[in-house]
Amino acid sequence: MDGTPLRIAMVALHTSPFAAPGSGDVGGMNVLVRATAERMAAEGHHVEVTTRRFSPDLPAVSTRPSGVVLRLIDAGPAQLRPKAEQEDFIAAFRAGLDAVGPVDLVHSHHWLAGMAGLSFARERCVPHLQSFHSIAADPATDLSQGERPESAGRLAGEEWLARASDAVIAVSHAEERTVVERLHADPSLVHVVLPGVDATLFHRASRTVDPRPYVVTAARLEPLKGLDLAIATIAAMPDDLRPDLVIAGGPTDGYEWHLGELQRLAVDLGVADRVRFAGPLSREALAELFAHASAVLVPSHSETYGLVALEAAASGVPVLAADSGGLREAVNGRAAALMQTRDPRAWAARLTTLLQDHEHWRALSESALRLARERTWERSARETVAVYRHLLHHADDHHAVPVGEPWRDCA
Repeated sequence: MDGTPLRIAMVALHTSPFAAPGSGDVGGMNVLVRATAERMAAEGHHVEVTTRRFSPDLPAVSTRPSGVVLRLIDAGPAQLRPKAEQEDFIAAFRAGLDAVGPVDLVHSHHWLAGMAGLSFARERCVPHLQSFHSIAADPATDLSQGERPESAGRLAGEEWLARASDAVIAVSHAEERTVVERLHADPSLVHVVLPGVDATLFHRASRTVDPRPYVVTAARLEPLKGLDLAIATIAAMPDDLRPDLVIAGGPTDGYEWHLGELQRLAVDLGVADRVRFAGPLSREALAELFAHASAVLVPSHSETYGLVALEAAASGVPVLAADSGGLREAVNGRAAALMQTRDPRAWAARLTTLLQDHEHWRALSESALRLARERTWERSARETVAVYRHLLHHADDHHAVPVGEPWRDCA
């Protein structure tokens, strides 16, 4: 069935892939699901994306201009809610999946979706693929180990999904290691597909020559993203060389208090006049912000990939990033300065050198652009479909049966 169009159900319970990133729980996962779904549809596949209804005013089923079908399932209140509450919505969401038409496979994104999607796939006797996008760590561990488990079932749920799904698609080799080592997945069933970037949207422009150049950090406002380090970095720079810092993004649901905390930090460090909180931005506005920036900072404690680093690379903007998790793979060491310390003085010194050494800045910019040209969403979509076809082609390969209730036994 290598040339046959596939009927693909993509499940994303807690946040709509068609919502604008940068606020609530909308982030890189949304960008990835939408981008790959649209490229798959362009290749002739039937792609239906299901998500929880987050507004009472939207139709239950609609077809996007790209050809992707978007289905909204009533589960919990028709409004945006924190992830911490949405474990309670899984059962209702699972029931709503019964309205989906015939499918060849189910691909769930994030553990909440997987808890509904795996059951749905078993009912339909089709394979289930799981993508986590972020993996929880025990609250007693350092933030660098991963996200905190917002609800009681997450730790056990993620391990069950890693062992019971027919395949796991990870967004980086760092995530692949976590899925195998922490969640105990069968290594032969874990596939890595690196995310892409829209190099038409994110593009190079003239570098800012304004007396007040700026650097950017783009992330949801929550402790995991390490935005306090970005503010402290700017504060540690010499007054005459200090750029403005633009922070693009809004608070993650449940972390609304963090914005005030960051604002107070800027005041305490004496840089409140140099730090601007831009709030959530559209994709177009973010691309424009990147295009004229002098650098992009990614100070996250942990990232399974770090899509904003690749988007900065496509903009020809050097990245100063924490040397953690998938960030190493997002920029491949070619488009960024990777920092192994979280000492703001070291970050400030590295950023100062980067902004003053114009030859090095241009070299990093060119490397960033070359890297971004290799990483397209078309490539990511093709590689994802290749995983789908491999799984379907090996339906009778009983040597690769995963732990759980394998779909090939329920026909």
